[in-house]
Amino acid sequence: MPQQIPIVCNLTSTELQRRRTAVLPLIEAAVIDVTEIEGGFKYAFKSAPERVAQLANLIQEEHECCPFIRFRLTIEPGDGPLLLELTGPDGTKDFLTALFK
Repeated sequence: MPQQIPIVCNLTSTELQRRRTAVLPLIEAAVIDVTEIEGGFKYAFKSAPERVAQLANLIQEEHECCPFIRFRLTIEPGDGPLLLELTGPDGTKDFLTALFK
């Protein structure tokens, strides 16, 4: 049976505030589409050389503080979009909605 990981952020309030003001706005500004999917959301980004590195950094940082989230990054061929899926157990959609408001 899979381990139940609580739906909580491991960041301190200071760290969360830094993330909300320094990291998340860069990512949010680059989003071109958001789709609700089972267990979470799929975010589409315009392809850009620096975007893959930014998303990889975001995934690494978010995985450390929110280990209950499943991350799936798809890089479409050519100049196609970058797709980042964030999913998890029940309650993940509500958590993500609160995080990105």
